[in-house]
Amino acid sequence: MNDNELIYTVQGPVATITMNRPDRYNALTIRTIERLLEMVASCDEDREVRVLVLTGAGTAFCAGGDVKEFAERLGTISQHLRRLLTSFHGAISRMNRMSKPVIAAVNGVAAGAGMSLAMACDMAVAADSARFTMAYSKIGATPDGSSTYFLPRLVGVRRALELTYTNRVLTAREAEAWGLVNRVVPDAEFPATVNALAAELAAGPTLALGRAKRLFLMSGHESLETQMENETQFIALSSKTADFHEGVKAFTEKRQPIFRGE
Repeated sequence: MNDNELIYTVQGPVATITMNRPDRYNALTIRTIERLLEMVASCDEDREVRVLVLTGAGTAFCAGGDVKEFAERLGTISQHLRRLLTSFHGAISRMNRMSKPVIAAVNGVAAGAGMSLAMACDMAVAADSARFTMAYSKIGATPDGSSTYFLPRLVGVRRALELTYTNRVLTAREAEAWGLVNRVVPDAEFPATVNALAAELAAGPTLALGRAKRLFLMSGHESLETQMENETQFIALSSKTADFHEGVKAFTEKRQPIFRGE
């Protein structure tokens, strides 16, 4: 693997992971996925980082798994996929467990595992030129990358099955209408929009945002009473943070709070 095929940069409180194989539409190899897990873990452990952005280089966000690599390993493909998904699913799990908000900056095509990766992020911003397709059944595969968890929650089971059965390609505007992305912007405005959203979230109460994320993920399998107890426990924890105290003081003093993620 070329060391530049996955790029990790930090600018202030914002970390960015850029999938950088534009000649292969940023398709993921086993090495890029293993590096993705390492980079997500580094972001999670860096207390100075308060937002993670995932994006792609060139005209694609991510075309999914590298099918050429699959073809080269057909004799041992089952073992290969198990190893690959251990790291890929580990990265997605870490993204969803970290306190920091995670933004998918979908600059182009998101297919297969690339679409799964975009759905697994907390928020998604898409350029007008972005396209979304499940693509798994094109090679006789079943979905992975948490897509069977997030896709029906975002669009409903019937639409999830339609996208999986037919490999329908959604435009960015259709993806927005279906609830797959938060906002769509013209390509020329895309970088500035992503930067502005990342800066806004980085200025927020990071620990509270992370706990809110955990609450929403828990809500799908908890009873009403259990979920309300979870809310009680989490808000009690949040009330002990410096950000909560700053937020209350700022409210009473009629000024904007200055959160430090503590």
